[in-house]
Amino acid sequence: MATKNIFDHFNDLSDPRSDNCRHNLIDIITIAISASICGADKWDDIEVFGKTKESWLRNFLELPHGIPSHDTFARVFAMLDPQKLEQCFASWIQALDPVKKDELINIDGKTVRRSHGKSCSAIHMVSAWANAAGLVLGQRKIHDKSNEITAIPELLDALQIEGCIVTIDAMGTQKRIAEKIVEKQGDYILALKGNQGTLAEDVTLFFEGAEKLQSPTETIDYYRSFDKDHGRLEIREYWVSDDIEWLSQRQEWKGIRSLCMMRTQREIDGKRSSEKLYYISSCKADAPRLASAIRGHWGIENSLHWVLDIAFREDECRKRKENSAQNFSLMRRITLNLLKQETACKRSIAGKRLLAGWDTGYLEKVLFKV
Repeated sequence: MATKNIFDHFNDLSDPRSDNCRHNLIDIITIAISASICGADKWDDIEVFGKTKESWLRNFLELPHGIPSHDTFARVFAMLDPQKLEQCFASWIQALDPVKKDELINIDGKTVRRSHGKSCSAIHMVSAWANAAGLVLGQRKIHDKSNEITAIPELLDALQIEGCIVTIDAMGTQKRIAEKIVEKQGDYILALKGNQGTLAEDVTLFFEGAEKLQSPTETIDYYRSFDKDHGRLEIREYWVSDDIEWLSQRQEWKGIRSLCMMRTQREIDGKRSSEKLYYISSCKADAPRLASAIRGHWGIENSLHWVLDIAFREDECRKRKENSAQNFSLMRRITLNLLKQETACKRSIAGKRLLAGWDTGYLEKVLFKV
């Protein structure tokens, strides 16, 4: 059986238009994704892309009335049901099967800053990032960052996390979220701040003085790493313990097995700073493993959020009408996934977008994995 390409997963997407359907929905979706790969981020640019590539697009699209206008693209993406579009995206991701055992899955939110209008606030997207696979696994939209607490369980419901480690910052350190991860047979590493009563204070007091220990003991495992380059020195130390019998809240956190303290010391151009962070985890007390996962949480910031801002200029996007901002946010993540999958070209994401716009052969490689 032939392998499905991405567009096969959008064939069953219901068309929100009740009339005036001169253009096939799958044609509109395909042109938008193809144009996005080539660097088009505005409706006008997507229309121009379609017109300049019309003869090529007719190799696999019907285009019964030619290329849709920019108004048509804007109208359709404003009307599309985001949940149904995300279901198609999830179907594609599951077909790719990117999540392997021990995959590190980072969950974090990002605000699309220019998506606000007179009657609506800027949208905040919570995404799940597969660190080793380098792919977005899913996303959920919220209007208020505090609502990450409700969005994260919904996102977890859509993910395959068995055998994986899920990392979330302090906003997501919630008992229901920890329970959901364990129920789905995953592990968690959750950052601690003052949003969980005395838990952060208790863990802080437990590790008080632990920085004097620079070798493993019966109750505390220790690990140290450092980076040095261009006048910058960073030393990271980790103390991890499975001694949690004293922890009064341990019965409230499903699967909890260990506690962790990380101390970071930085020296940049002669200026020194120090910071301590604390975590709870369902992983066993293995300092090197937890250190790698905690460090790896920055993958979602560096490989997803930063790329969306720099290569896609997401913060400058002014799409606001109805569902436009949310749906085009998913288009950007689809585009990023497609470009990440193409590994033969060693250019940056921005460089790959340029190359796809110049070279139709390369664009086909990205779209269809030719």
